[in-house]
Amino acid sequence: MRKLRDDRTGDLFLIPQPVAPVAGALCCRVEVAHVMAEALRDHDRYIIAAEMSKLLGQEVTKNMLDAYCSESRDEHHPSFERAIAFDMATGTHTLANMMARKLGAKLAIGKDALNSELGKLERQRDEASNKIKQLKKLLGEAE
Repeated sequence: MRKLRDDRTGDLFLIPQPVAPVAGALCCRVEVAHVMAEALRDHDRYIIAAEMSKLLGQEVTKNMLDAYCSESRDEHHPSFERAIAFDMATGTHTLANMMARKLGAKLAIGKDALNSELGKLERQRDEASNKIKQLKKLLGEAE
């Protein structure tokens, strides 16, 4: 029986890599349009625009969202604050995750962030414990 390859899960242990710092490497307008359109797939754009407007204290329209999601509308880039409002309004971290990937990072929120910090502290504790054992061993040999 032939084993099927899982091409959807991705490698959970893959270390994120930053984009090479070369001219044009961060030009990602089309990618932004795609991820925003995907995040809006199950949402009413009028509702998201209204929620963003409320969060920002300035008007965001459905037409603006349509422009952000269009590959051909090069002149329409969501600002940093609109990206944050977009993620909050959609209940996703779509644009924040994209930015993290571009920086070679991985976004951790809530319990994930605490688990990450806990793991880091446990590794530090284990390393310190090993160093203590090595020093005690050296001291024991010196006596």
